[in-house]
Amino acid sequence: MKTLAAFFRLVRWPNLLFIILTQLLFFYFVYSPLLSTLPSIKVQILFFILILASVCIAAAGYIINDYFDIQIDAINKPNKVVINKYIKRRWAIIWHWILSVIGIILSLYVCSKTNAWSILFFNVICVIALWFYSTTFKKKLLIGNIIIAALTAWVILVVYLFAGANLISLHGFNINNLHFDERRFFKFSVLYAGFAFIATLIREVIKDLEDMEGDRKYDCNTMPIAWGVPATKVFVAVWVIVAIAALSIVQLYAWQSGWWFAALYLLSLLIFPLFYLLKKLYYAGSSNNYNELSKIIKLIILAGILSMIFLKSSV
Repeated sequence: MKTLAAFFRLVRWPNLLFIILTQLLFFYFVYSPLLSTLPSIKVQILFFILILASVCIAAAGYIINDYFDIQIDAINKPNKVVINKYIKRRWAIIWHWILSVIGIILSLYVCSKTNAWSILFFNVICVIALWFYSTTFKKKLLIGNIIIAALTAWVILVVYLFAGANLISLHGFNINNLHFDERRFFKFSVLYAGFAFIATLIREVIKDLEDMEGDRKYDCNTMPIAWGVPATKVFVAVWVIVAIAALSIVQLYAWQSGWWFAALYLLSLLIFPLFYLLKKLYYAGSSNNYNELSKIIKLIILAGILSMIFLKSSV
């Protein structure tokens, strides 16, 4: 039982739930309402297979990250170390490859039914990127942060490629009979993928601030080590301000369009918390402070995901 619980900790099950929730909400609260008909059972089954592929690839990525980070994690978060404590390294690498292969096979099946072969291509790229992130890029200045942010945005974009770019092959009838607003769906996709990218980039850099002690000991060239803490704080603050500005534009558009609840949701659960994050960032100076900031941005990301429920007819 302890091994099973440790395995779920190893694959970061709350983060996997984030992925599932994000893709489900985007499909059913953004994509589906734009159709003039409900997606068929066949389409929904294929979509669930796509979600499972995403989860397997992400879980494999978390395993390989911990596999190569045992020594650093022993310093930064000793109470959360799983490999070699509950699960042997040999089994960790085996599970990484099992989950990666399952993810690719499921992606291949979905692509064979939809002709969206770009999904298979990019999911293979995800597996490769997660491997090299864990072995090399995580220790490099900024590139590792950008990779993780891009992979998070891919969680949204893969649904766009699955649904938006393959309407005819998915539904089996003429796109002109769907009355589908593809431009609006594209705008939603860019909006949420952009939010995911920026919010994740902010969180990844904050985590670098939190993990400075272990990273420095093992010669990681992360931003706070290469640039110093003040410059890293400025970098984070700039992206927080960018996020606030972008969300303010969306909030103003929602307000002018009469979507009062959506506008208030954006203001109270996204924009104001980002201002609060900015204030806390200014005074932060310890690992515990940065851990608190990481939790705040994670809650903001969750609020952004849940906004799909209220913004499905906006934008």
